[in-house]
Amino acid sequence: MKTVYVDTSVLGGCFDPEFAGASLALFDKFKRGQQKMMFSDALKAELIGAPERVRKQLIIVPLRYRIMVKISVKASALSRVYIKEGALSNHDEMDAMHIALATLNCADILASWNFKHMANKDKEKLYNSINKFMGYRSLEIRSPREL
Repeated sequence: MKTVYVDTSVLGGCFDPEFAGASLALFDKFKRGQQKMMFSDALKAELIGAPERVRKQLIIVPLRYRIMVKISVKASALSRVYIKEGALSNHDEMDAMHIALATLNCADILASWNFKHMANKDKEKLYNSINKFMGYRSLEIRSPREL
């Protein structure tokens, strides 16, 4: 069973006409236990101001198919390397944190609708070259539509 780290855009995508079909299909896979959903306390922090229906997307997945990971010193350091090496800018700290957390917690895939910084083949190559240099595993980044 694959573990899919989700960022905030995937939850919000459940309520966006353009992205709802694929986002909801991914959540159906989580609910049925076909894939495990990984998320972080970084995502929970981003959801504080979100509408209740978006926040509730996390709890529709049975607890046994949810994995919550926490921001760590190691993840903070790796996210800073992504920024220092130019993969992301200082304004994209949370995106860098999501990528670092997914990498360090061995997610099979990071799912995101963020085509500029995450679900972008050129960016993925850059993150993975940094991961390799740092001694970490590669990370696959896809949109929910690709899953």
